[in-house]
Amino acid sequence: MGGCFSDRKGGQQAIGGAQQRPMAMSDERAAEPNDAVDYFFRARGYHGLFTQLELSLSAANLLDRDIFSKSDPIAVVYTKKRDGTLEELGRTEVIMNALDPAWIEKIPIAYQFEIVQPLVFHVFDVDSKYHNIPVKTLRLNEQEFLGEASCVLSEIVTKQTRSLTLQLHNRDVHGGMKRLGTLTVRAEETNASKEAVEMILRCSHLENKDLFSKSDPFLRVSRIVESGGTIPICKTEVVNNNLNPTWKPLRLTMQQFGSKDNPLVIECLDFNDNGKHELIGQLQKSVADLEKIYKEKIGLNFHLPSFHHGHGHGHEKVLKGQLFVDGFSEKMMYSFLDYISSGFELNFMVAVDFTASNGDPRLPESLHYIDSSGRLNAYQQAILEVGDVIQFYDSDRRFPAWGFGGRLSDGVVSHCFNLNGHAGDSEVVGVDGIMSAYANTLRTVSLAGPTLFGQVINRAAQIASQTFSSKYFVLLIITDGVLTDLQETKDALVRASDLPFSILIVGVGAADFKEMEILDADKGQRLESSTGRVATRDIVQFVPMRELHGGQISAAQALLEELPRQFLSYMQVRDIKPIRD
Repeated sequence: MGGCFSDRKGGQQAIGGAQQRPMAMSDERAAEPNDAVDYFFRARGYHGLFTQLELSLSAANLLDRDIFSKSDPIAVVYTKKRDGTLEELGRTEVIMNALDPAWIEKIPIAYQFEIVQPLVFHVFDVDSKYHNIPVKTLRLNEQEFLGEASCVLSEIVTKQTRSLTLQLHNRDVHGGMKRLGTLTVRAEETNASKEAVEMILRCSHLENKDLFSKSDPFLRVSRIVESGGTIPICKTEVVNNNLNPTWKPLRLTMQQFGSKDNPLVIECLDFNDNGKHELIGQLQKSVADLEKIYKEKIGLNFHLPSFHHGHGHGHEKVLKGQLFVDGFSEKMMYSFLDYISSGFELNFMVAVDFTASNGDPRLPESLHYIDSSGRLNAYQQAILEVGDVIQFYDSDRRFPAWGFGGRLSDGVVSHCFNLNGHAGDSEVVGVDGIMSAYANTLRTVSLAGPTLFGQVINRAAQIASQTFSSKYFVLLIITDGVLTDLQETKDALVRASDLPFSILIVGVGAADFKEMEILDADKGQRLESSTGRVATRDIVQFVPMRELHGGQISAAQALLEELPRQFLSYMQVRDIKPIRD
């Protein structure tokens, strides 16, 4: 199991935290990076925070293609890839003689907040001669086409009912929009259980493994899988130099442990900088067992497997060291989708860097060059890619948009001016509005400097502070440059960390972005203000564009990967629950 650690890089930081990526976020402590589990899941292709959904399909008023009976419909679901090709996600069963079918077969799909996921639905009437053939082997080009519909997955999940009714139409839209009935798509989370348990674990009389000091213990909890192996699901932090440690509360979600009776392996390890953590002892118990020992206030003795002390097989050495459960409570864990579908909104704001280091906009090598052939510059790409995703979650699609570091027509350099050129209202409508305001500003504002973020962050934070609890604000800052006001920016971020607010920073061009990495507290080090106040939570996500182009991952995917976690950490710190009817 040691192979999935990367502790060498992060030292004890890598041990901290309790959640792995594909699972729902827990509280703020658990939001810190967890290299071991992270690496384990990434190596298996999981990426970002996703929710496993099932799509249920039904249709009404389908076209009747059969002469002597009604149509025998089947529905096929595709995802539309970037190049426009369709990739099949799954198909329902065939329902005989039905113009209003409700199919039983569900279509599984991983909902990824940070990606626009276009879906296309085709409905066919299956010829009766194929009725005994497995659905998967049906040749769709031999079946009669009953209609198609399309939508984006986020359009379904943002509805309160999580269902969307679409008009079916012909493939050839120009051939008149003949009414071919409707298709209703409903999305449900596969694992509907939102239960979690929070435990305070303590050990006593642990064996000392260190020569000149006491052991530095941490616990690792793994789930036993059907194949007999184990998957690590969470770890505690390291308690230095202590043989009787108590750890911070550990939260396990039902998604992680499956059921209260599933056996878990709990290992107590002595942390070593070289990544070779020495086993102090282990035991195998379920969540139900741990609840029992909490109620009975008793300790469980650790064991050492036989291979650790030279005995023959089958012998386990019982150790003096014990595990106690000092706290045990059950909680409900809400997902990002619970909030979004119950009416919570993301409100998007954008700030664009107009400093001179971008290069003269009239020259092709400038990052602000507007190409007459229509080729997008780096700023336009970032606005389009990220804005495209966010505007699905913003019902009025009105975005405050600012520039900074530009010299205005009156000769004054401003570090926060309205992109729309108005004195008062800074809002533009839709991503198109941002794009045209950006292009117009390049004609009226000359590039200046230095690069200061403080004012736009404060302006955005002021908007976020005057809000109702069902809104969450996201500021996209697109910049080319090394920051001139690092400490002032840190102070603004620490103040803003109490607000329903996240900041996405896209770095364009070839500058050194070290300061951006500092602001994006992904290494587990919270930002600190000049007065010594520490940020309540991490609210910044930074991505350099140059790392994205050439790779398969889009800017939106990389940038918004953190956002659901940051959103949930705010809701949990504030104890805000999804709106219920």
